[in-house]
Amino acid sequence: MDAGSPASVINRLREAGLRVTHGRLAVYDTLVALGGHRSADQVHEALITRGDRFSRTSVYSTLEAFTRAGMVVAADAGPGRALYEAGGVWHHHAVCRECGEVSDVECVVGAKPCLEASGDWGDVDEAQIIFRGVCRRCLSRARKRTTPRPMTTPRPRRNSN
Repeated sequence: MDAGSPASVINRLREAGLRVTHGRLAVYDTLVALGGHRSADQVHEALITRGDRFSRTSVYSTLEAFTRAGMVVAADAGPGRALYEAGGVWHHHAVCRECGEVSDVECVVGAKPCLEASGDWGDVDEAQIIFRGVCRRCLSRARKRTTPRPMTTPRPRRNSN
């Protein structure tokens, strides 16, 4: 989906059976403008900062409606606040234990569910995998801190006599 096109957002809302309202458009536009993985509170704060008056509950409800409509992906990064990102392409996430950054990881199969439940569990429509570890940026920083500096020979002092 073209996240920047107002017409595509309006079409997706209508296709999902959702009314096109100023509030829904503002929430979606704000999520797109913020980029990345954002909490409902971050979206709410950005809306308030730009002068829009929405309750926190309205923002949460709108993001949940967008998730059900496939316009937004809920980024399950484990315990804590729910994170959302604009777009409807299913994928998994990796969470850095050092800096907390949440990164997208493509689904190996390419469509959800990427895994199947064992046995006769029922109808699986979603399987989430959260990769945890240390991101490249934090690994790089750690290596720089632990890399010994090359020894240098001290320069002889000049006598100022």
